[in-house]
Amino acid sequence: MKPWPLIALAMLGCKETVVPEAPELELISVTPTAMTAHAEPVEVVLHYRDAQGDLGTEDADDYTLWMRDARLDADDGFHLPPMTPADPNGGYLELSIEGNLVVEVPPLFVLGGGEVETTTLTFTLEDRAGNRSASVATGVLTIQDTLQ
Repeated sequence: MKPWPLIALAMLGCKETVVPEAPELELISVTPTAMTAHAEPVEVVLHYRDAQGDLGTEDADDYTLWMRDARLDADDGFHLPPMTPADPNGGYLELSIEGNLVVEVPPLFVLGGGEVETTTLTFTLEDRAGNRSASVATGVLTIQDTLQ
């Protein structure tokens, strides 16, 4: 028997592991989903995963977690501190990391003139290299006006 068919079969079984450059984000929970306007914050739990560990910055004015209220045209930013330890040679260690982020969204309010409004919140995570995760969105959130 010739050895080349065995080598070819062995090569077919090998798969190269692809390490994603962008962070990954998954929605775990949202509470509450129905609320009175201005009454309480919305707690959103997100699971993150990043193969390079380059999440967060030291500069508190530098946002790396973005949220969009479907009723608005602009994102709100949240600061995340560095998620990996400093490298003694400068910068940060490159480590694969994952965990949960608990985001406290300030109390929502009714923008229009109605008694009840609905919205969704969409989140995106950006690493220090500028790579953005796929967006994740909450289900429908219901906001009851306090003046009614």
